[in-house]
Amino acid sequence: MPEKTYYLTTPIYYPSDKLHIGHAYTTTIADMIARYRKMSGYQVLFVTGSDEHGQKIERKALEKGSNPLEYVTPIVESFQDLWQKLNISYDDFIRTTEERHIKVVQAIFTKIWENGDIYKSKYEGWYCNPCEAFWLERQLVDGNCPDCGRPVELTKEESYFFRLSKYADRLLQHIEEHPEFIQPESRKNEMVAFIKSGLEDLCISRTSFDWGIPVPINAEHVIYVWFDALSNYLTAAGYLQDTEEFNRYWPADLHIVGKEIVRFHTIIWPIMLMALDLPLPKTIFGHGWLVMDGDKMSKSKGNVVDPLLLIEEFGADALRYFLLREISFGHDGNFSREALIKRTNADLANDLGNLLHRSTAMLDKYYHLVVPKPGARQQVDLDLEQLAAEVVSVYQESIDELKLNKGIAEVWRLIGAGNKYIDETTPWVLAKNDPERLATVIYSLFEVLRYVAVLIAPIMPGTAQEIWSRLGLTGLVAECQFADLVWGGYPSGSKVQKGEPLFPRIEITEDEADGEAMELTDLKEEITIDDFAKIDLRVAQIIKAEPHPNADRLLKLQVQVGPEQRQIVAGIAEHYSPDQLVGKEIIIVANLKPAKLRGELSQGMLLAASGDGQLALVTPERTVPLGGKVK
Repeated sequence: MPEKTYYLTTPIYYPSDKLHIGHAYTTTIADMIARYRKMSGYQVLFVTGSDEHGQKIERKALEKGSNPLEYVTPIVESFQDLWQKLNISYDDFIRTTEERHIKVVQAIFTKIWENGDIYKSKYEGWYCNPCEAFWLERQLVDGNCPDCGRPVELTKEESYFFRLSKYADRLLQHIEEHPEFIQPESRKNEMVAFIKSGLEDLCISRTSFDWGIPVPINAEHVIYVWFDALSNYLTAAGYLQDTEEFNRYWPADLHIVGKEIVRFHTIIWPIMLMALDLPLPKTIFGHGWLVMDGDKMSKSKGNVVDPLLLIEEFGADALRYFLLREISFGHDGNFSREALIKRTNADLANDLGNLLHRSTAMLDKYYHLVVPKPGARQQVDLDLEQLAAEVVSVYQESIDELKLNKGIAEVWRLIGAGNKYIDETTPWVLAKNDPERLATVIYSLFEVLRYVAVLIAPIMPGTAQEIWSRLGLTGLVAECQFADLVWGGYPSGSKVQKGEPLFPRIEITEDEADGEAMELTDLKEEITIDDFAKIDLRVAQIIKAEPHPNADRLLKLQVQVGPEQRQIVAGIAEHYSPDQLVGKEIIIVANLKPAKLRGELSQGMLLAASGDGQLALVTPERTVPLGGKVK
């Protein structure tokens, strides 16, 4: 069987200052996918690094009375320290100041020059120093950079130009023939529109500063920082230096980037590769921003969040879980300390932590922490096994399709089923009258925990290994393969270890509570308890979501309410995308009279809270059986 390989990258980060939570988000995503691929039988090359050249760095160093390399080195070391604390398992950390990279960039420049796709001319136009981007007058927005909104500088200098325009039609054809090339669809549409508006040849050298890689044919010029930085993906794969390694991993399977740099990666980068006659990456995924109060995080706005402080307070795994579960990959996501605490308490403390604690406590009480051999199985046991198999399948399918939070939600469906299984089988009753049946139930619970440990290993590697070790299993859970997850694989007779709670609940004091008390105004007419008793509120789970065919603001939802499936039409399209909703548990009014909304039947109503233009679905704090009454 041929070797399965997978090459993925983050952008290489600019060391003008310390990294913030947005950088942690990007890198955590990449790390999860890398770990997932390794556990799926792939040989993985996962690359991140630092982009260290450019005028902005030179100016920052000058302000500090330092040279550029001395200025960036401690900042780059802080990057590596953060990745270590966040359990990032990169295979290569590339710095653009390394000799191996300098040689590759100069060789690329020379090859494209010799092919006739680089020429010398004079540049006159606008330059955004923070973005390291060139702009034409017509592209500015109110005289400022269209990407970051900051002032631009008029630049006039002799430069070398790269013939981007020559390849515009070829790039459009590639995008059309490879729909997976730019994801999500919204980014692809933006880039196609940008290309069709007309590509200008790109200025790829500077003479107004020195901090960069010298142009090999003219040492008075340094190579444009983006031409330099994008080439790192070739350097790290062994281009021109290790032919065997390069042929093994290129083309890259996945470049993960923030949406603000999609243009560089989906236009400049593929055209560079075309000019080199090299295959293009398979997928470039432009994820959304982390926002606070609806505003993109930025140092200039003073709203950035230091991930090191969050790791210190909540732990690396809680932060990783929040970033991966809370935010739909490809969409903007809101970050708040309150939301992080809620996820930690509900999902990690109440659901996962509770399942491990309850199971271990019963094993200690009835079997002195030694997992018993199972006996004959009943339908409820077989159902649990079937659910576990379904979860593994949907989990893998979801991650393969880059629907990360959907895949994670599947794992929590299994955790919820484990907690429900305890309630349904009542081990405390079996201990009194049916010890053989008790052994089967207890064994099944620890088999669920084994599955969970394997499935969360890419998401929360530290927690996964802790559970694995407590289960008395040897080796590293990260070395397991999903293909080996077969029910009954947990060895009976294993000695389980007790331990401290995985995630102690976080109590919020009054001083920590956000916001001020709001005065309730415009209250509706008072009702009695008898009026309220008429409303039947039930727990449901969204199993499918799609746009309403006849209304932009409506979504059509399929929900599971106990054994019953229903359709609910909800006016939440402005606040939630369909893929954000699948797997989410909600509260619905189950006895609302059915009605047609713009031609689609709605059999109930979901509950949501609103304020200041924001809307949030009302969800149960912990997993409860679907169809359960809300009192």
